[in-house]
Amino acid sequence: MPLRVGILTGGGDCPGLNAVIRAVARTLVPFGYRILGFRNGWKGVLDRDVEPLSKDRIAGILHVGGTILGTSRTNPRKRDDGLDSCAKCIDGLGLKALIAIGGEDTLGVASELFDQFKSPVIGVPKTIDNDLCGTDQTFGFDTAVQIATEAIDRLHSTAESHRRVMIVEVMGRNAGWIALHAGVAGGADYLLIPEFPEPLEDICESLRVRFESGKRFSLVVVSEGATLKTQRGQTGEVYMSQKTDEFGHKFLGGVSNTLSEQIIQKTGYETRVTILGHVQRGGTPTAFDRVLATRYGYHAAQMVLQQKWGSMASLQGTAITDVPLKDAVARTRTVPRELYEMAKALYG
Repeated sequence: MPLRVGILTGGGDCPGLNAVIRAVARTLVPFGYRILGFRNGWKGVLDRDVEPLSKDRIAGILHVGGTILGTSRTNPRKRDDGLDSCAKCIDGLGLKALIAIGGEDTLGVASELFDQFKSPVIGVPKTIDNDLCGTDQTFGFDTAVQIATEAIDRLHSTAESHRRVMIVEVMGRNAGWIALHAGVAGGADYLLIPEFPEPLEDICESLRVRFESGKRFSLVVVSEGATLKTQRGQTGEVYMSQKTDEFGHKFLGGVSNTLSEQIIQKTGYETRVTILGHVQRGGTPTAFDRVLATRYGYHAAQMVLQQKWGSMASLQGTAITDVPLKDAVARTRTVPRELYEMAKALYG
């Protein structure tokens, strides 16, 4: 039987996924491996839905956004004997290894497969939220920040022209990395992130100070998972729907509308909202993300050759190394206080 390696992309799509797939295939094929792609994340493993990733299939995909394999938020743990079915699929197809590319949910499944069945799994960290604790940066984050920063730049001019408060809502369920980086890069006048809820009264007072000092506009950047503090307590997260995905996540979105209503009510300032949503996930990855994703894919292939099962490729400083999967998904990587205080020091 030929040497076979499986690969899947799970969770939300992300710029750079195709670069990882390409790097894995190009690195392993010369060693006699045949690469099989599972369609639609863990669903493809449960259904044994695979396609061969030939040389022609991976040609010309480096710069392409999304994933040629498709993705889903399928959680095998929600199926009867789902993890067992995944382990049997890996064995039944004679896979030397399965490379899972994803965030904490996708890699959490991979970690359990290794812990419970000793399946030969390897992880690659993907999420635009940059919230995996096992690596200094995930691929896809740089592209999302660039998209958000460009939007902030464009909103500056229209905000100033109309003397408005502009609120930009970016992604970030439990971690405010996108809001922090894009806000600092775009010169935001206020940031709201999940880690550090701020009193609504402080936000409004900051906006008043700006306008009374002669500033013609204000620009606020808010993470979708941020909450608001008021004199009557702290609000919860704002959801587009009460439905949840298979990992138990509700669909966030709209906290900026709540914030806008409160600012108008308390200050009278004309306020507009822009929710970037999934535009942050789409399109061409930046050069940085293409290179980082390629380095991750190459290292994952080296981990296959070295049989480093139950591990995840990781960026530590400027070097790519690997860490145990269970450690990589042990907690959420959040914005530290010192970075948030730096951003606050630049308001004005």
